[in-house]
This record gives sequence, C-alpha cells and structure tokens, in this order.
Amino acid sequence: MAGTSSGIVAGLTAAALGTVALLAWQAQATVPPGMGRVKANASPSPAAKAPRDSRHPTALPRDSGKGERVVYSVDDDRVWLVDDHERVQRTFRVRPGQVDPRLGAYWVTSRSKQVPGTDGVLVEHVVRFATRNGVTIGFSAATDDDPAQTDSGSVKTGGIRETRPDGDAMWRFATIGVPVVVIR
Repeated sequence: MAGTSSGIVAGLTAAALGTVALLAWQAQATVPPGMGRVKANASPSPAAKAPRDSRHPTALPRDSGKGERVVYSVDDDRVWLVDDHERVQRTFRVRPGQVDPRLGAYWVTSRSKQVPGTDGVLVEHVVRFATRNGVTIGFSAATDDDPAQTDSGSVKTGGIRETRPDGDAMWRFATIGVPVVVIR
C-alpha cells in the first residue's frame, strides 16, 4: 500500500510541476516585447532638456524616443500621446504630483478604472508607470473635475492630474506595456 501511495504523490507532484512550468511559459510569452528592458531608442538623455521647436511650443520634442509611447515633460507639465508612426494623437497640460518620476523610459505597469487618490480625491482612469521613494507615480483624472487638491498632510503624492477628457484619451491609449518616456 505504501508503494501505491508514494507513486500517486509522485505522479501528482510531477503533474503540478508541469502545470506550473506551462503557466510560467505562457505568462512569459504574453509579456509585451521589450518590457522589463530599457530600449536604447526610447531613453532620452537625462542630462539635457529635449530640444523644442520655439515656434511651436506644443510640438513633440525631438529626442523623445521612437515608436508608440507616452511622452511626459516634467519641466513643461505636458504630455504627448504618440502613435507608432510618430504622429501625435493628442497633447495636453497636466498638473504634477509632489513626486516627479526620474527621467528615462518606463512602461505602463498597472491601471485602475476608479480609486481614491492618496490626496483623498476620487480619481479615474489611473495609468501607473513608476515608483520613486515608495510613491507610486501615474496619470489620473479627478472625477469631480475640481483641479484643486485636498490637503494630504505629510503624504507625498505621485498622481499626475489630467482633465477628464484627457484622462479618457490616456486610458484608451496607454494600455499595459505601452512605453512612457519622461523628459525635462
């Protein structure tokens, strides 16, 4: 009887390990290309401000990456949604949180339809892409369209606030794995 029981346990263990290996392979196979690695063509030079067209201040800055991406300028408080043909689908101003992301290339890592922000304001279309000093950073829109922030006391916020129409556009554009390039 002991031989039969140990054979069953060994068979179940082998089946479980095979299932875990299959699931791990499937999860790895569905990761967007390049996720987890910094692409050379998506990472701006952190030392210099990306060149701007002085005659067209809302034009996409040169040297802000290649391909489909969200470009966020921490100096200009502006976002550009750029398709894979280098066309700007939308650009808009934002109101930054208290914690800025470091310059560089990121990817959208998580999204939430609606949650309370760390400042106590109910926000929607949350698109997260970075963490700095324990603060999660992402784009969101306040559901009441009130641009004023509530007093969050000593809590540092990483929410980059958009208008509701701009938040809707970001939500449709910035799905999991889409690059986010942060520039000066």
